[in-house]
Amino acid sequence: MGSFVLYGLAFGQVRPADTVQLKPIQVAPHTYFVQGFPEMGNSSNQNFISNAGFVVTPAGVVVVDALGSPILAQKLIAEIKKITPQKIVAVIVSHYHADHVYGLQEFKKIGAKIYAQGEGRNYLSSEIAKQRLIASRINFAPWVNDKTQLISADIWVDQKTKLTVGGVDFLIGRVGPAHAPEDLMVYVPSEKVLFAGDLVFRGRIPFVGNANSKGWLFALDEIEKLNPNVVIPGHGNYSVNPTEDIVFTRNYLKYLRASMSQAAVNMDPFEDAYKQADWSEYEGMPLFKAANRMNAYNVYLSIQAE
Repeated sequence: MGSFVLYGLAFGQVRPADTVQLKPIQVAPHTYFVQGFPEMGNSSNQNFISNAGFVVTPAGVVVVDALGSPILAQKLIAEIKKITPQKIVAVIVSHYHADHVYGLQEFKKIGAKIYAQGEGRNYLSSEIAKQRLIASRINFAPWVNDKTQLISADIWVDQKTKLTVGGVDFLIGRVGPAHAPEDLMVYVPSEKVLFAGDLVFRGRIPFVGNANSKGWLFALDEIEKLNPNVVIPGHGNYSVNPTEDIVFTRNYLKYLRASMSQAAVNMDPFEDAYKQADWSEYEGMPLFKAANRMNAYNVYLSIQAE
């Protein structure tokens, strides 16, 4: 007989201690972010593996991304309240991956409007999203559980949009399909800060998944054109030298494509191409073992489909 699940915990399973703290870091006069761990999501870290950020304006707070579990979103809301009495009025979703959106329901509860790119509708209605949530309710229990839901946007953004709150402009640009089909980046000109979502990774191997690597490289070019002072990536520390950090993500994607391209075009075995590639530049980085082979395989398949 299999074990049954009660409130996200298998019978007899000990509830993990809540030791995760969020510490907002100020990166510009009115801009802050919280930095997730360079790990795979699990119950101990509450799926706190991605970043979120927020900008305080005279008419309310705008948040970018909602983190990977409802409890993390609750903690972020509490931290924002320590910094400002302003209400949270909007949440902009960089893309609909689990580690960025499972906290959305907490922002919805307090009346924030949710903005996301229109392709996100396809993810929400997909079997992949449903199965991922079912698995997450087990893998991240009790922090993700039967009460955790996928939340749709209130406003779907299908083209470049300017959101103005309290006189502060938020330039929302679609740059997908890249890391995900529904990628958005958010530029705040008055702060010279760019929220890049998972288009930029720092301090760990990027997660490529089913990304469009060609589109992703184009998106990195678009980021450079904005010439921000600060880039807040989806994972890793904020960057005050965006050009240098964009180069890391770009070079990694280019190397994946270069090392897999010939084998993909010639229909040679993936394993042979993977063994022949020189991964020495990356193999000491966090999540190399967890992500690199999968990244290479997905690029191998995507090149065949181009």
